[in-house]
Amino acid sequence: MGKRRRVAEEQRSNRPAVLGGLIAVAAVGGAFGVYTLYGGSAADDTTASAAAEAVRTGPLSAAEVRTTASGFLTAWQEGSVAEAAAATDDATAAKNALTGFGKDAHITDVTLTPGKRSGDTVPFSVKGTVSYKGTSKPLSYRSSLKVVRNTEDGEPVVAWQPSVVHPDLGEGDRLVTGEAGTPPVKALDRDGGELTAEAYPSLGTVLDGLREKYGEKAGGKAGIELRVVRAESTATEESSRAAAGTKKSAADKAPDKTLLELSEGTPGTVETTLSGSLQKAAEEQVAAKERASVVVLRPSTGEILAVANSNPNFNTAFQGSLAPGSTMKVVTAALLFDKGLASVDKTHPCPKYSSYGGWKFQNLDKFQIKKGTFKASFAASCNTAFISQAKKLENDSLTKEAQEVFGLGLDNWSIGVSSFDGSVPVQSDAPMAASLIGQGGVRMNPLNMASVAATAKTGAFKQPYLVAPSVDGRTLATASRTMSSSTQSQLREVMQYTAAAGTAAEAMAGLGPDFGAKTGSAEVDGQKKPNGWFTAWKGDLAAAGVVQQGGHGGSTAGPIVAALLRAGG
Repeated sequence: MGKRRRVAEEQRSNRPAVLGGLIAVAAVGGAFGVYTLYGGSAADDTTASAAAEAVRTGPLSAAEVRTTASGFLTAWQEGSVAEAAAATDDATAAKNALTGFGKDAHITDVTLTPGKRSGDTVPFSVKGTVSYKGTSKPLSYRSSLKVVRNTEDGEPVVAWQPSVVHPDLGEGDRLVTGEAGTPPVKALDRDGGELTAEAYPSLGTVLDGLREKYGEKAGGKAGIELRVVRAESTATEESSRAAAGTKKSAADKAPDKTLLELSEGTPGTVETTLSGSLQKAAEEQVAAKERASVVVLRPSTGEILAVANSNPNFNTAFQGSLAPGSTMKVVTAALLFDKGLASVDKTHPCPKYSSYGGWKFQNLDKFQIKKGTFKASFAASCNTAFISQAKKLENDSLTKEAQEVFGLGLDNWSIGVSSFDGSVPVQSDAPMAASLIGQGGVRMNPLNMASVAATAKTGAFKQPYLVAPSVDGRTLATASRTMSSSTQSQLREVMQYTAAAGTAAEAMAGLGPDFGAKTGSAEVDGQKKPNGWFTAWKGDLAAAGVVQQGGHGGSTAGPIVAALLRAGG
């Protein structure tokens, strides 16, 4: 392939220049052809046209994909880093990563075996040996590459991305073998049982985070391992966050990940608030759904009892940033009660449509409630009951309620591992109205929404936590004001009614009377089905879940949350 490319380059060097990759005919309305611009003749134009035709376009053939993938993998396997990198569309980045594969990761005796092609993608297996200071262990994993056409000459090349080297690598990440950056930890549940990723797959990212934060403090000793060293935030990202007044986000540096232990370190011990039985139940619940996430916590203390995700590679439950849909109406209802704009048993408008800021909002299936109460509107999840009040609110009203009462969106939670604390930005016009029903710019995750249910139950925000603050002396976040007794009693009443006779009734059947819930469906551009949300409490348990692209929350996330409330009761 390299020879063919050099020949092609030599041929191109003898061709006339091509303007924009194409040879045009005579300029419209002009008296001369393009060849005149080069000072040439019609014969030159014919040669240039042939050159343009030689630039390949269109779909890749099976032979092109197989040949390109084979050439790249063969060069990589043989240690010809420069040749392998030249077969990609980003030779510099590829060369750095492939060089680090041997130099920093200390991986030798590499065998790369391509699998069955699927379109332009070729999966392949990697086998090798990781050696460091006299200690060696075999390594094997699977990855894949995609073949594309080079934008300059149309030749087939490997589309470079870090995951080609290893599927866990992101932009700027590195594979490194050596003494672990931090000692390992032995994480325990609240009853002293050990928590492992083998027994609880969803806890893989959580355990990585616990190790990064507490490895040194827990008194362990580092071992030798191959790990993914995550990229630090760029200066640009840090500047952007500083300008926005935020300290952290879901996009912050993820914890490093151990891929292979050459020699075990001595772990320190970290006690968590997790319940082994509830964690097991949560794992089983999300495993039955695609893209499901759930969190269970204790409202009276803020202790996190379970966290689980269908996708074990990203902790959506703690770090996700998703529109919460109608579950956000819990916060909005509290705001309306505070402002005197709604009362449980007073008549409240719920028309088919309500317009604000140039947008026309409607209810599911365009239902309406004539002369109904706010409690009825809340239980039926009437969008227009909330949109109709937008004109009576300030642009920052919902933001203040979320921050001051529910402790959201201040980027100051410290739960023991990385988390996203929700975002309720100040907006105006239609986006402000949309935020009242959990759309617009509002972003949450199950941890945030479980906390919202907990605050509604107790009337006071208690920051959720996975590791007790006494372990490392950190300070938990607090809210600047407690919910008024009137607002709390009304909020509990509408959530209890929703759980008993509203959209959450089917999922919450048999869990009352000390219970409350709210369903939600969040529309997402490009998705055929909305994300289904559900948040609820039962006694001294609160939980929230989301099933992405699942549909209505009552029938998707609802059964997951309800099952865990039953299991914990």
